[in-house]
Amino acid sequence: MSISTVPQGRSERFPFELVRPQLEKVEASIRDQIRAFDPAVEPYVSYVCNTSGKRIRPALSILTGGALGQVDEGHLKIGVILELIHMATLVHDDIIDGAVTRRMIPTANAKWGAGLSVLLGDALFSHALHLATDFNDISICRKVGHASREVCQGEIVQTQRRWDLTLTKADYFRIIEMKTGALFAAATGIAAALSGADAETEARLFDYGMKLGTAYQIYDDCLDLVGSEEDVGKTLRTDLEKGKLTLPILNLLESASDSQRAKLNKRIIDQEALDLPVLVGIAEYEGAIESAVDTASNMLGTCRDHLVGLPGSEHVEALEQITWYLAALLEKCRR
Repeated sequence: MSISTVPQGRSERFPFELVRPQLEKVEASIRDQIRAFDPAVEPYVSYVCNTSGKRIRPALSILTGGALGQVDEGHLKIGVILELIHMATLVHDDIIDGAVTRRMIPTANAKWGAGLSVLLGDALFSHALHLATDFNDISICRKVGHASREVCQGEIVQTQRRWDLTLTKADYFRIIEMKTGALFAAATGIAAALSGADAETEARLFDYGMKLGTAYQIYDDCLDLVGSEEDVGKTLRTDLEKGKLTLPILNLLESASDSQRAKLNKRIIDQEALDLPVLVGIAEYEGAIESAVDTASNMLGTCRDHLVGLPGSEHVEALEQITWYLAALLEKCRR
């Protein structure tokens, strides 16, 4: 099957509906965690937690538990922990990127400024790590700590490497594996460990999450170039303005003519915004997007390979369905 072919009908049904009842429990637990903060801090935490999205990471942990036999409280708890870490990273990302909206409402940074927002992100991080100590298994705490460290390191390296013409595709993939893939991989890998999976199965499901998260970040990077803020509900073109060399841009630098590459290189060296009209005017621009979409689609194929051999169930079907859902979103990025 071609990597650009999505099986008919697979892209229409959102795959998390199967675990909606458990996700509602996760929502209730997140509300409980909001109330655990000091009353003076609670309104800020509530604002951030109530402006989040589809709870992808908790859904992955629940689906993995179901795929391996049974969903228990541990799968819900790790989902809550990872979601709090994710929300902390979003608060910090919006400060670094200067984003003013997320999901069509003002970001914490736009509402209260960078100082308070940094501390708010820190509070969410520390609370999530505190919750991880509720697990009696120290290895779970280590895995949560490792994922948190990876996310933070990824953001540091990405910020450090802005406007950096020496950035390679290997560097880019490592950054997004840390920045996005790590929490997806923690959701599926830790959930597998909680289910008592053997080492080989845990490793396969960990890599499923890593590849899924990496493909998702490539999609987000493409969306930053081709998406509409009205449709997406957040500030776009921040990658271009802040000098982030994402996969489409790296593809473009690789395929552009010498004169076009020299023009792009000068803008990057001078730290000038890589504005969209300049990019669109380069003949290879569409091909750069196409190539990035193909790369992510191939990763999703690897995700599906990792599910082969698991007992047939609705939860395994949903894990596969997620990959087709994301594949359909990626297809919309083709120009």
